[in-house]
Amino acid sequence: MNMQTADMIAPPALKTASETGLTTVMMRDILLKTMFRTNLERITDLERALCVPGRVVQELVDLCRDGGLVEAMGTLHAGAQSTEMGYRLSDTGKARALDALSQSEYFGAMPIPMDVYAKQVKRQSIRNIQMTRGQLTGAMGHLILPPDLLDQLGPAVGSGRSILMYGPPGNGKSSISNGIRDALGDQIYVPRAIEYSGQVITVYDPIVHTAVEEEETEATALRRKDKKFDRRYVICDRPTVITGGELTLDMLDLVYNPTARTYTAPLQFKSTGGVFIVDDLGRQADPPQALINRWIVPLEESKDILALQSGEKFEVPFDTLVIFSTNFHPNKIFDKAALRRIFYKIKIDGPDQEGFLKIFAMVAKKKKMPLSQDALIHLLKNKYPTIDNVYANYQPVFLIDQMISICEFEGIPYQMTPELIDRAWENMFVKEEEIIH
Repeated sequence: MNMQTADMIAPPALKTASETGLTTVMMRDILLKTMFRTNLERITDLERALCVPGRVVQELVDLCRDGGLVEAMGTLHAGAQSTEMGYRLSDTGKARALDALSQSEYFGAMPIPMDVYAKQVKRQSIRNIQMTRGQLTGAMGHLILPPDLLDQLGPAVGSGRSILMYGPPGNGKSSISNGIRDALGDQIYVPRAIEYSGQVITVYDPIVHTAVEEEETEATALRRKDKKFDRRYVICDRPTVITGGELTLDMLDLVYNPTARTYTAPLQFKSTGGVFIVDDLGRQADPPQALINRWIVPLEESKDILALQSGEKFEVPFDTLVIFSTNFHPNKIFDKAALRRIFYKIKIDGPDQEGFLKIFAMVAKKKKMPLSQDALIHLLKNKYPTIDNVYANYQPVFLIDQMISICEFEGIPYQMTPELIDRAWENMFVKEEEIIH
């Protein structure tokens, strides 16, 4: 990442406890719960766990000492290099920690108030990215695409709005979606946790978010890096969430854990600042129209509505490039109002015969399969007419892989013959027939 850009969008580093935007009671309770659950005693250890600067931890520890919740233990490891003061919970502090844990098991990194995070989302918005033809071509270089497709994709991705890709299966809609993700290339700040109305919602998820490696690890590194940005965030690549037929409407709601009494952010919130791909739209249990209706407000107003267990609803920023991909014609699965709200509709069609042969030759070369004129003529003249000469991008890879497998099984050099084409073709389609039970 260009460090100048990183500094421009960085959430400002904290200097005092009040700058966290949290109530003193909430910060005190998180400190006590963290000390209770982790047995950490030193300020340097607690600043790593709480993700706030040492001076902020010290401020909170001093507050707890004044309230009789924390006791100083004197300097730790006398005679060793470290002369740092240690602290432990008093009996009153332990009781308070247990009481706080009974209300919410959350401990560790101090959360970020929702309104503070909303400002950060604007600073690093997906709509601020500059997408060039070179970036998109670089990310899609391994795909054979129609020449005018990048002309349509480029402005769509650069807008950071919503894209519907449709067309027959097997022509690379999923690969194009992944290429768009790879083309983004920069990084943003992802909150470890968010606070709203006293409730904590965890956001950072190592499965969804790819954290950028940090070089320094010694104790002093954290203090040096403090100055650069708020450590309650993690620097990550722009996130990508890919869902398919398994997507259900309730996966877009806050996830509440009744045992821990904590919340986890839903998928689309975790993808803030990045890409949310709904692959295979039309294969989900919920009808496509219902799924798209759920996205109408976020897509139009750049905000989403979530609800707490109490039923209280609240607004969260929605800053995501949503890519819908379907094998159905849009008019068959959406009404006109829904289609109007999707900014870009791009048809991804199969190649013509010339494009098919180009892909076939490229795949054969890559997989070291010698081309045979007889085999290709047999394929084009005898096989494709049986499926009305409908070509798809996946077919060259499929056919060549099948022939390679046959050659390896038969113990013969890689070769392409009309007979091998026939054997490979049989596996590409299932013959229409009645199965008698």
